[in-house]
Amino acid sequence: MRGMGAILVFFSLMAALGAGAVYADPNLGKELVRVVKEQIIGNVLDKDPFVLASKIFLNNLEVCLFLFLGGASFGLFTVFIIGVNGLVIGGIVELAREQQGLLYVAAAIVPHGILEIPSFVIAGGLGVVLAEALWTEWRTGEPGAAEAATAAGRIFLRIVIPLVALAAIIEAFITPQILNLVV
Repeated sequence: MRGMGAILVFFSLMAALGAGAVYADPNLGKELVRVVKEQIIGNVLDKDPFVLASKIFLNNLEVCLFLFLGGASFGLFTVFIIGVNGLVIGGIVELAREQQGLLYVAAAIVPHGILEIPSFVIAGGLGVVLAEALWTEWRTGEPGAAEAATAAGRIFLRIVIPLVALAAIIEAFITPQILNLVV
């Protein structure tokens, strides 16, 4: 799909930038973790894995919706969200790698991340498709944005939502079990 490659490359670059910044200054990573705990994790954490999975699902669905619908800003909001998420994830992964090691990071991310990160990339790619269609319609005056939004919406419903749901279930039920084996 158009746009997914660009989103993946941009996300990866921003994650590398976030990791590099924390590598250079671990205190930055500690501050990043503090902010993420206050703003996101504090609202999501729950001891009941069913509630936790629901909260993770809703949080990640919201991010994916913003990535997709951010295309209506000609992609600026989409790019901003994917960039910030890349920076944050890269920074936190680097801090965890420094403190816990690479095996811990892999155990904490891979089980659900193999579905969650692609859901973000696909949603961001759909936002880029929407932005391209809006830009083309604005430039040429030929309709097409509504059709592109409808097609992208179908993909969002059929692919992104199930990926986000499955990733949330894995993150709440399976990832903690794998981490217990590693720690």
